[in-house]
Amino acid sequence: MRWLEVEKCSAFDLVCDSIASDKSISHRCAMFSLLSDKPSRIRNYLRAEDTLNTLEIVKKLGAEVKEEGDTVIITPPQQMKEPDDILDCGNSGTAMRLFCGFLASLPGHYVLTGDKYLRRRPMKRVTTPLTQIGAKIDGREEGNFAPLCIRGDRLKSFSYESPIASAQVKSAMILAALRADGDSTYREPELSRDHTERMLRGMGANIESWDVITVEPMRGPLQPLEMTVPADPSSGFFFAVAAAIVPGSRVVIERVTLNPTRVEAYTVLKKMGAHVEFLEKENRYEPIGNILVRYNGRLKGVEVSDRIAWLIDELPALSIAMAVAEGESIVKNAKELRVKESDRISCVIKGLKACGIRCEEFEDGYTIEGGELHAAEIESCGDHRIAMSFAIAGLLAGIRIKDIDCIETSFPNFLELLNKITEIRTWK
Repeated sequence: MRWLEVEKCSAFDLVCDSIASDKSISHRCAMFSLLSDKPSRIRNYLRAEDTLNTLEIVKKLGAEVKEEGDTVIITPPQQMKEPDDILDCGNSGTAMRLFCGFLASLPGHYVLTGDKYLRRRPMKRVTTPLTQIGAKIDGREEGNFAPLCIRGDRLKSFSYESPIASAQVKSAMILAALRADGDSTYREPELSRDHTERMLRGMGANIESWDVITVEPMRGPLQPLEMTVPADPSSGFFFAVAAAIVPGSRVVIERVTLNPTRVEAYTVLKKMGAHVEFLEKENRYEPIGNILVRYNGRLKGVEVSDRIAWLIDELPALSIAMAVAEGESIVKNAKELRVKESDRISCVIKGLKACGIRCEEFEDGYTIEGGELHAAEIESCGDHRIAMSFAIAGLLAGIRIKDIDCIETSFPNFLELLNKITEIRTWK
């Protein structure tokens, strides 16, 4: 178990041209390549633990995976292979939930598992609607916890209204619908991140997205992917917060997806008073460009209660900005935070209190009274976003963080970039 110590920093000007590639899109690239009968070419695929685990699963299902420079070439098998081993999703809820929908209609027997943190995360949100349309899925506590056992079978078309806005649930059901016995529809309370719909439409799938998502079954293999994975705005957001809270600082985050469902946290940061610009460069599967963030004086408190599904991953980092903002900030309708890699509501509040910030948690959110961060020792809870968020807090206060190995799951060069801003030290 490694520790990280982050020293206070002075003003910085940073160009982030090596932000980690987008994890959500990388997972989908690997998985969706199996829906074609021709090789997919994916440039800038994220080489982090979770996404490499997904590539291993794709190989166990029979695909050939080759690397040529920065390009991953995935050649799907003529017929999907029944694996002779478990399929390890590591720490990735995205991989496990999406593979549930993908594998539910494939002939064969599959076992999905993950690390100790993933095995604690609830899966009924996908296993229940999938079993209702004919999927055969079992696991601990009636299919709520991994390991999950899937016996692929013919699926029925469906009309499903999800009680939560979740891109993972939506994607699992869309993947199931592609092999169902008729047209299917899906509703959610508000639009969640829409990479799945965009990418599958780009591959030729018949998916319509308005208030209701309508999916037609595939009539044959889809077109292969030819895609450059953009940088991850969720990863870049840590440095956006850093620039917004350290006087005199500026950051440019290059070649990120500017998909509106992925940059809501930047919009909130702008509402709090930071200078934020979106500079679009291209738009094929996804709008891609640069984001500039600059310190613009002390931030103001804010209420965050809408479009939570668009910024759920960035809320821990956003909480660091709230901790130094003037006045009170409120987060509501964010109960989903309790079932991420950790109970992020409790972990954020515990960490902020250790830093001397007045805050209070409630069932679906918390309040934070802005003040001055103080040096503290923080437990990461095995959650990469908690670890990285409090590393950013360290730029103002000096912070020690316990158990930082989790950072490797999503952002392998985070510490390298952080070291361009300030002095850091790691040890076991």
